[in-house]
Amino acid sequence: MSVSSRQATTALWRPTGPKELVRELDWRAWPPRLPEQPIFYPVPNEDYAVRVARDWNVKHDGAGFVTRFEGESDSLRRYPVQQAGGQTILELWVPAEELDWFNAHIVGKIQLVHEFH
Repeated sequence: MSVSSRQATTALWRPTGPKELVRELDWRAWPPRLPEQPIFYPVPNEDYAVRVARDWNVKHDGAGFVTRFEGESDSLRRYPVQQAGGQTILELWVPAEELDWFNAHIVGKIQLVHEFH
């Protein structure tokens, strides 16, 4: 967690495929979920994001990406960390209908930090 002059932030990562990159939104927000995607799940663990992007997205989509961004710590408490598998398989589960609210609490730009093909 880092502290700015105004608020504390928490780093999160998001594994994505080639269709979900946020370039069209100026790297400041996540696009709406598809009907078959009821939750948006950023993760608090970079290693887990890398595994998903490299091992799942590349296999299914031909490419995988890992993004990193900061969220307002107080706002993120709305979404308790869920254990989706082993000890390091942790996710925040943001309901699709709350994604606009979630996006409004991103601090700064979303960064592309890893790319796999």
